[in-house]
Amino acid sequence: MSPQSALAIFGEVLFDCFPDDEKKLGGAPFNVAWHLQAFGDNPLFISSVGEDESGEQIRHAMQQWQLSAEGLQTDKSHQTGEVKVSLQGGEPSYDIMIERAYDFIQTSHLPNLRNDAVVYHGSLALRNAVSQSALEFLTRPKSVSVFMDVNLRSPWWTKEGIYTCLERAKWCKLNQHELAELGFNSADLQQDMTRMQSHFQLEQLIVTRGEEGAIVRCNDGAFYEQKCVAADKLVDSVGAGDAFTAMYIHGLLAGWPVQKILLKAQQFASKVIGLRGAVSEDPAFYSEFI
Repeated sequence: MSPQSALAIFGEVLFDCFPDDEKKLGGAPFNVAWHLQAFGDNPLFISSVGEDESGEQIRHAMQQWQLSAEGLQTDKSHQTGEVKVSLQGGEPSYDIMIERAYDFIQTSHLPNLRNDAVVYHGSLALRNAVSQSALEFLTRPKSVSVFMDVNLRSPWWTKEGIYTCLERAKWCKLNQHELAELGFNSADLQQDMTRMQSHFQLEQLIVTRGEEGAIVRCNDGAFYEQKCVAADKLVDSVGAGDAFTAMYIHGLLAGWPVQKILLKAQQFASKVIGLRGAVSEDPAFYSEFI
């Protein structure tokens, strides 16, 4: 890999632990990085794992997937991230373990990025001031373009903290419920999107609506919509949003028109809900999208 990366994915990596004791690699940023590697975008994943068995498993999985571990730190004081997942009617709920390695991503160990890099981040890893400072350092150059993926996981967020991140973002993706939770909650979705995009001067605001599909507002005032693509099978919806995001970023990097990005993102998300967990270790799973 070149000394300086053009695409960085920042945030948590963890194990989703299911009720039947099955463990699946996860964390929204890790899922996004995994998919983007399969798409050939060579992302640099920036996070931290514990000096434990789970951390070794993550390093091994990344090596097998040829996903660069240059940005993966090792924390001797904190364990690797973990989430207890419970499923009710196919919908996941999460018990997120506190004080994990990804909360303590060190600024002093960050890799180099290109001046014009694209940096993706979510919001969960910013619950701790240490990782928050690392992201602020990473995105300090004005030439860096930021894609913010809002993941509101109570109690690990504040409106003030999310707003601060949004002021630095070029693109933002969130779901309709999160849009309302952030204070844009009138009866008119397009009006709410217009208010939010204008307030934070976003180039694109992407709102997902579950079975109703997704809608994008661009900074020229144009709206684009895409209905949900029917899934061949439903195992669970863990990681569907991350799949959507990964394909969306892939499309942005490739210079696709918005309508094409939306369609491909919905198609890929619909395929991922046929998996147990959020990612596939089979390269063939991705072949139709490359």
